[in-house]
Amino acid sequence: MTTIPPFHIAFPVHNVDEARRFYGEVLGLPEGRCSDTWVDFDLYGHQIVAHYKPPIEERGEKNIHHNPVDGQDVPVPHFGVILTMDDWKALRDRLIAAEIQFKIEPYIRFEGEAGEQATMFFLDPSGNALEFKAFNDVSKLFEK
Repeated sequence: MTTIPPFHIAFPVHNVDEARRFYGEVLGLPEGRCSDTWVDFDLYGHQIVAHYKPPIEERGEKNIHHNPVDGQDVPVPHFGVILTMDDWKALRDRLIAAEIQFKIEPYIRFEGEAGEQATMFFLDPSGNALEFKAFNDVSKLFEK
């Protein structure tokens, strides 16, 4: 498999300290550079940056669209990372222990088909949707 360079994504949060607690303590991501209005995190070798953006509307899911995938209502937009199966299970267990409410409970999607994968969806405190997934065989990542 080709080595993929780290990606960078910046996303809005309504409270930097709350984002720091969620991404740093709940998800266990190492913190990088920061200021009063933003904070970097190491998302399994990728740089994600929580930037303060004043809330315009009420927080919550009303701003998230859903598309059907494998019988589930997948929140759009969302971001995440593809983990090893062991890392995915460890994160799943960490989230369950932290009593995170899942939008889509951890399960195996496309079971027995090309692209079979473990997946789970949840929201951060600012309402950003996150998906973490894993493949038993990552070489099947783009298989149709």
